[in-house]
Amino acid sequence: MTDVLLAIGTMKGLFLARSTDRSTWQLSELNFPMNAVYSVAIDTRGDDPRVLVSAHSEHWGPSVFHSDDLGKTWAEPDKTAISFPADTATSLERVWQIAPSLSEPDVVWAGSEPQGLFRSTDRGEHFEFVKPLWDHPHRPDWGAGYGGAAIHTVLPHPTDAQRITVAMSTGGVYRSDDAGATWSAANSGVQVIFAPDRFPEFGQCVHKVARDPVDPERMFLQNHNGVYRSDDDGRTWDSIAEPLPTDFGFAMVTHPTRGEVAYNFPIIDGGDRVPPDHACRVFRTEDGGATWTPLTNGLPQQDYYDIVLRDGMCTDNADPAGVYFGTRNGQVFASADEGDSWAQVAAHLPSVLCVRAAVVG
Repeated sequence: MTDVLLAIGTMKGLFLARSTDRSTWQLSELNFPMNAVYSVAIDTRGDDPRVLVSAHSEHWGPSVFHSDDLGKTWAEPDKTAISFPADTATSLERVWQIAPSLSEPDVVWAGSEPQGLFRSTDRGEHFEFVKPLWDHPHRPDWGAGYGGAAIHTVLPHPTDAQRITVAMSTGGVYRSDDAGATWSAANSGVQVIFAPDRFPEFGQCVHKVARDPVDPERMFLQNHNGVYRSDDDGRTWDSIAEPLPTDFGFAMVTHPTRGEVAYNFPIIDGGDRVPPDHACRVFRTEDGGATWTPLTNGLPQQDYYDIVLRDGMCTDNADPAGVYFGTRNGQVFASADEGDSWAQVAAHLPSVLCVRAAVVG
């Protein structure tokens, strides 16, 4: 028996689903009603899992909450968990990413809009501003993607606490080898189709980056037009989009334990922004992007117009791995067999912004 928690962040709050067989699910009441939940992390490093939630209230603004009893109760620090220093003359719009570090106990990273990076040493209760990235000479030229000017991907290295990679819209991928003291752009080979210089040092509209669990030097990237793989920790990138029906999309997820396995949800670019052939298909590669297989068993294949956002797909840490995704129209699907077959967890929810899953018992 595997006890899995599935956290579903939506435009109007957070739902928590529990299952012991990943076939039948019990869905909670709505948490944080009328708060947009842009990011969730399920931190399983301690004896008791901690759920971290970025919730944005139109009245009170953004905050980070945590629960040590799987969502029965929630705590918020007396002092704002994340804020920009006064000398930046900047205010926090929202928190787009919460990422526990696998190489440092109690360390949690967060990425924000505008493009800020923050680090916590108390499991996400209080965060400190990572000023060297904010002071990078490229920052004045970082733009705002359609979803905002945000650091939406934070990837601490799993074994080396000195190394961390972030990605933002727009700006691209940046990496540090000294725990955030200095930063360098890491976009070589990633194309910008809407700029005169197709391969600039920075300025790419990256949608999501995921790290390989076996070889941490290997990463997969979904760009605004373009799907890429890096085998040198993001220093250079090569296209792996040709076998896919389209090179546009938002989500990119790697398998929790198997190397070279990744999942993608392609979308038609331009004014359509719908799945190719109007079919709901998750694509999986098992060879690092050389080939991609459509996974359709249990998913609607006709007259389908829904999409998955950048954090709307995830895996759990069970064996075999579960794969999950939520859509703009409030559907949530789960696979207990690594994507070979799917079942619906929920429907008619508010628009899904993020999903996260983990074994919690």
